[in-house]
Amino acid sequence: MTAVAALALTAGLVGGAGSAATYLATKDQGASGASATALDQSTATIKAASNTPAGSVSQVANKVLPSVVLITISTSQGSGNGSGIVLSKDGLILTNNHVAEAGGGEGLSVTFNNGKTVKATVVGADPVTDLAVIKASGVSGLTPATLGSSADLNVGQDVVAIGSPLGLSGTVTSGIVSALDRPVPSSGEGESQTTVTDAIQTDAAINPGNSGGALVNMAGQVVGINSSAILSGSGGSGGSGGSGGSGQQEGGSIGLGFAIPIDEARPIAQQLIAEGRAEHAQLGVAAGTSTGSDGVSNGATLGTVTAGGAAAKAGLQQGDVITKVDDRQIADSDALVAAVRSYRPGDKVTLTYVREGKTHTASVTLGTDGGNVQRAGDSSGQDQQEQEQNQQSPPWAS
Repeated sequence: MTAVAALALTAGLVGGAGSAATYLATKDQGASGASATALDQSTATIKAASNTPAGSVSQVANKVLPSVVLITISTSQGSGNGSGIVLSKDGLILTNNHVAEAGGGEGLSVTFNNGKTVKATVVGADPVTDLAVIKASGVSGLTPATLGSSADLNVGQDVVAIGSPLGLSGTVTSGIVSALDRPVPSSGEGESQTTVTDAIQTDAAINPGNSGGALVNMAGQVVGINSSAILSGSGGSGGSGGSGGSGQQEGGSIGLGFAIPIDEARPIAQQLIAEGRAEHAQLGVAAGTSTGSDGVSNGATLGTVTAGGAAAKAGLQQGDVITKVDDRQIADSDALVAAVRSYRPGDKVTLTYVREGKTHTASVTLGTDGGNVQRAGDSSGQDQQEQEQNQQSPPWAS
C-alpha cells in the first residue's frame, strides 16, 4: 500500500509540474496573439482519433475479452485466482492444470466478462502438459475463443496477453514473441517437475493469476495458453498459479512469460473433453545433459533405453547423444523432452545422434504413454530427465 501511494504521489507531482509549464507557455502565447490550445479541439476530431484501428491492441481486446474468464479457487487452505479460455457456448473452459488442481477439483468458480459468476467442475486434467478443461454450470450462449496456429508464429511478432493477474479480471497486456521452443518446467502442487513445456516466450506482462489465460495474435486468435513466468523477487519454483492465498508469489513481471503453444494444447484439450485424460508422445528413454570440455551443453545423453520403446526399436543405445530432433537442435535433456512432447503419438521424426564420436541419424515412430500420468518416484510411463547435480531452477511462477 505504501509503494502504491508513493507512486501515485510521484505521478501527481510530475503531472502538476507539467501542468504549470503548459499554463505558462499558453499564457505567454495568448499575450502575443497566439490562438488555439488542446482544449479547443473539435469533438469530431477527438471521436475520429478514438476509432479503433484494425489490428490494434484495443481491437484485439474487444474481440477476445468476452472469451476469457476469471477462475476463483477456494479451499480450506485459502483462496486464489487463475484464468481460463471459453471453448464452447455451453461452458467448456481451457485452463492450466495447476489452476484446476489448486481448487481440489471442487472449489472452483468462474466469472465471465459480463460479471456473472457460476460454479465449475473439472472435466479432465493433464499434469504432464499442465492443461485442464473445466465446465461452468448452467450457462449457454457464451462466446468461444477463436483458436489460431502457434506454428505460424515468428520471433518479434506482436502478441497480447489477457487474463486475471492478482484477480484483476480482464487485464490486457501486450508485447512480442521473444522466443519459440523454449523448454520450461511444468508446475503443479504435489507433482514432481519431471517434464517440460515447449513454450512460447513473451515479454507481455504475465503475473500470478494469468495462468490459463490467452496469448493471442493481432487477429485476435489464441496462439498460446499463458502458463508461467519468471518474477522479480521470487525465490523458488512456482506452485499454484492462483493469486492470493497460500499460492501467492512475491514479485512481478520482468518480461519473461511463457505460454503453452495452442497447437500442442488443442489435441490435449480434445482428449480431455472426450475421455478425461490425454496421451503423449514418448521416445522411451531416460536422458541427461551432455557437456563438452568447455562446459557447454551439447546434447542429451541417453541413460536408460526402454526395451521395446520407440528409441530401442530405432536402434538407439545407452550412451548415444541426441543432438537434433528433425531440424531442431537439442542442447540438453530438457530440450529433448520438450521437443518430443511437441509431437503426437505415432508421428515420425528423424533423430540425429552421436555414438563413439560419429554422427548418425535414425527414423523413429514415437510411441505413447497411454495416458498414464507419472507420479513422484515412478519411473514408468514418461520420458525422463536424469537427476543432474548442482542444477539451479529458475523462479518459475504464475
